[in-house]
Amino acid sequence: MAAVDSFQLLYREISRSCSFYYETLALVGALYAAGTAVLLLRDCCTMVRVHFLPRMIPTKRLTQRFGDWAVINGVSEPVARAYAEELARNGVCIILVGPDHPALADIASSLMHSYGVEAVVARTDFPLDQAACKPIKEALRGKDIGFLVNCVGHPLSSQNLLETPEQHLLELVNNTIASATLMVRLVLPGMVERSRGAVVNISSSACCRPLPARVTLTASTGYLDQLSRALHFEYSDAGIFVQSLTPFQLALPEHQPSSSSCRPHTLQWRQQSWLCYSPTLLLLQIIYYIITIDS
Repeated sequence: MAAVDSFQLLYREISRSCSFYYETLALVGALYAAGTAVLLLRDCCTMVRVHFLPRMIPTKRLTQRFGDWAVINGVSEPVARAYAEELARNGVCIILVGPDHPALADIASSLMHSYGVEAVVARTDFPLDQAACKPIKEALRGKDIGFLVNCVGHPLSSQNLLETPEQHLLELVNNTIASATLMVRLVLPGMVERSRGAVVNISSSACCRPLPARVTLTASTGYLDQLSRALHFEYSDAGIFVQSLTPFQLALPEHQPSSSSCRPHTLQWRQQSWLCYSPTLLLLQIIYYIITIDS
């Protein structure tokens, strides 16, 4: 029986017999590296297109791409208020939908004074009857609606489902699920007829996973997220852009807008960080993204 007394000779013989496998593995590695490079290049191009090009290259105004008016449902929430201000800054007129409260008129006056746009208030409490639709239909009549923004307010206190009063559950259904669906039903026909428009549903990251003592919050935000996905699937071919926003923690305003504190200026936000920034910064990036979707 022959013996090999040189490791180098043994290594060369084994390498010669396994050369096919080496070449195959090298080809697989090259393909993987090329695929990773292509994905990285694509992500870099998307980042440049979404975050940098809109700032450097003049684009069509939001009113030209979508419409002259935006409907904001739930403007009492800071995120919805910031969205209304950002749209008004871009020259979009605002229709505020909410319960009969003096703060609505103050917010409308603030938008008109600060940005020189029209602002209309449609007061409704969203009961489950046709009476809720009448003031909204009156406000929508004859207007080129380009945006619908639904913002769900949620309680900060934790409460188990069995501890939640039945009346509170009915109000939750009316003010979140029913109101958002009803607003989509009222605004969407005009958007489909004009083949342009944007529907934005703002809820919470609670829809991503269940939270302790937040059953109603998880369910209502999950409904809005799935509603957005279904609307996108059904109406994206009709020129309707649908977006679901589920932000995590955001910087809160220093003071909540009220009938006595609402002045004609934008909200001032508390200290923000890399992980907790203001709704204004969040929505600025969102507006830039919406600007690029038809490019």
